[in-house]
Amino acid sequence: MSMLLRTRLATGALLGKRLFSSAPEITKVGVVGMGLMGHGIALSAAQAGFEVVGLESSPDFLARGMELVDKSLSKVGGSMVKKGKLSEEEAAEFIASTSARMTGTTDKAGVADCDLIIEAIIEDYDVKNPLWAELGSICKPSTIFASNTSSLSITKQAEASGRPEQFCGLHYFNPVQLMRLVEIVRTDHTTDATIEAAAAFVKQIGKTGVNCKDTPGFIVNRLLVPYMVQAILMVERGDATPEDIDTAMRLGAGHPMGPIHLADYVGQDTNLFINEGWVNNFPEEPAFVVPQMLKDLVKDGKLGRKSGQGFYEWDSPSDTMPKHLKK
Repeated sequence: MSMLLRTRLATGALLGKRLFSSAPEITKVGVVGMGLMGHGIALSAAQAGFEVVGLESSPDFLARGMELVDKSLSKVGGSMVKKGKLSEEEAAEFIASTSARMTGTTDKAGVADCDLIIEAIIEDYDVKNPLWAELGSICKPSTIFASNTSSLSITKQAEASGRPEQFCGLHYFNPVQLMRLVEIVRTDHTTDATIEAAAAFVKQIGKTGVNCKDTPGFIVNRLLVPYMVQAILMVERGDATPEDIDTAMRLGAGHPMGPIHLADYVGQDTNLFINEGWVNNFPEEPAFVVPQMLKDLVKDGKLGRKSGQGFYEWDSPSDTMPKHLKK
């Protein structure tokens, strides 16, 4: 590894220790679920110098996840060369050293000695909570647990783990490699030392952490999801067209994309899942509603960019813009 890379990694590690000296030291990180979000979380930790173990439920899923890591790492290295941050030789060293810090396993015992475990699996308590209970029984006593959930209760998962005082939320945003924000979520059980350790880790991987209590959707989604719902309700009532709503919020509020565009981009099935869960769990909260139009879109398979049709037509699941904005 070049002197430049060693200096960068050492500086980050020392800075984290200096600012958060009372927090438990994190050197080895386990990531449960190596899909779209999980592989990015694992890669961000490995890039920053942490030893990383990716845990998947089957060899096929693990192979797919590690393939995602390789592709993303190659893109990161190429981008650094293009921007003049690294030479070709340094980029090759960076890719090799980052890969060397990452291993994969399908055996939960493989993450038992990790200092921090971040979960990024399906949004379902029936899957998450048994996982936490098992990990709580096999991981070393000092291991900190964190969930990347975007909509489920951190408290419920923490209590299932058997070590709620060492449990927090670390909510990353997609794509992890580009999005700098991580929401650090604490419950009534979470200790200050756990939050300090989580905040130090977030800083060391080059992200910006914001603190939040365990409220539905945390900060971003608590504001963003009802915003998208209100836009859908406007279309449902005939108050304005999707195009005019999006144009209004882009030009009038300075948003990079309007709420209808964003809802299609996220996926209408995802929007429905989150809203139905919130309505069921928090029936007294007036901000949580499920538009009939949203139910109908999902019923008809019009999920947005992932299906090619939502409120708008989309050419590809990888697009950021619907067809009408490409003209």
